[in-house]
Amino acid sequence: MSIFYNKLKQEEQLKMKIWVNTFSEIAKSDFNDPDKLSVLVENNTTPMIIYFVKEDTYSTRNIAQNKVNSDKKIKTLATKFSSEYTPIEIKENKELIHIIYYGNSKLLNKLKLFPLIILVIILLFLAILYYFYTTEKSNEQNKLWAGMAKETAHQIGTPLSSLVGWIELLKTENIPASYVTEMEKDISRLQIITDRFSKIGSLPELHRSNFIETTQNTYNYLTARSSKLIEFSLILPEHPIWVNLNPQLFSWAIENLVKNAIDAVKGRGFIELKITENQDWVFLLIKDNGKGIPKGDFNSIFKPGFTTKKRGWGLGLSLTKRIVEEYHKGKIKVLKSEPQQGTTFEIKIRKIA
Repeated sequence: MSIFYNKLKQEEQLKMKIWVNTFSEIAKSDFNDPDKLSVLVENNTTPMIIYFVKEDTYSTRNIAQNKVNSDKKIKTLATKFSSEYTPIEIKENKELIHIIYYGNSKLLNKLKLFPLIILVIILLFLAILYYFYTTEKSNEQNKLWAGMAKETAHQIGTPLSSLVGWIELLKTENIPASYVTEMEKDISRLQIITDRFSKIGSLPELHRSNFIETTQNTYNYLTARSSKLIEFSLILPEHPIWVNLNPQLFSWAIENLVKNAIDAVKGRGFIELKITENQDWVFLLIKDNGKGIPKGDFNSIFKPGFTTKKRGWGLGLSLTKRIVEEYHKGKIKVLKSEPQQGTTFEIKIRKIA
C-alpha cells in the first residue's frame, strides 16, 4: 500500500510539473494554444495556490471557497502545502514572477489513511477473535464446573437418602433424643448443600425475601460451628428489607466470604457482618482483621482457579461472584483491604417494595 501511495504521489508531482510548464509558457506568450489550455483545465483534482509576486496576490484552483476566503487562510494553506510538496517557482529573465503551492488530491489523502484503516480493521478482527475464544473457553469451563456440581449433587443424594432411613430406625432405638436431633441437623445441612450444587448451571428461582432474615439465619449457623476464638459481630437494621433472592444460594455466598475471613484471621480474630441501605440498594459488609489482600489481587481473586492457599481449587469467590452478580444482578467487590489489618467485602442487592 505504501509503494502504491508513493507511486501515485510521484505521478501527482509529474502532473504538476507539466501543468506549471504549460502555465509558464502561456503566461509568457500572447496567444492561447488550445492544447496547452486543455492541460490547465483538465487538472481539476490537485489543489493549488498561485502566488503572483509582483502584484502580491493569490489565485487558487480546486479548493473549496470557504477554505481560501481570506489572505490568512490562504497563507496557512500554502504553508501546509509546502510541507507536502516543495513549491514550484516560475522565473522570467531570472526574476521570480510566480510561486505555485500544491497539495495532495482528495484521492491521495484518502489513500494516506487507508493503511491506518486496514490496521484498525485487522486489530478489530483480532479483538473479536480473542473475545470469541475467551468466551468459548469460559463457557466450556462453566459447563465443566456445572457438570461436576450436578454430578456431585447426584452422588451425595444416594447415601443421603439412606442416612435419612437410618435416622428413622435410630428413633425407634433407645438412643438419647439429642443425638438424633443433631444428626438430623447435619443431614438437613447436607440436603441443603446437595440442593445448592444441583442449582449450579441452571437459572435459580428468585423469591421476595427478607434480606435481614436470610443473613441472620446464615450468621447463626456459621457462629454455632466456628471456633470460639473468633469474635463474631452482627449489625442489622431493626426493620425488614425486601429483595428478590434465592435464600439457599445467597446463604452459600455469605458462607464462602465468612469462611475466607476465618482463614484470613487464622482461627483467632474478629469477623463483623453489617447491613446498611440507601433508597435503592441494600449493602452487606463482611469485615475481618486478617492478613489482608494485595491491591493488585482485588480483581483476580474472583477468577476461577485463583487461590493463595496451599490447598484449594480457587472456586469459592468465583462462585460467590456468580451467585451475586449473575443470579441476583447485584455487585460484589473488595471495599477495603490493608496488609495485616484485614479486609472488607461489600455485596449490594437491589431492593424491592
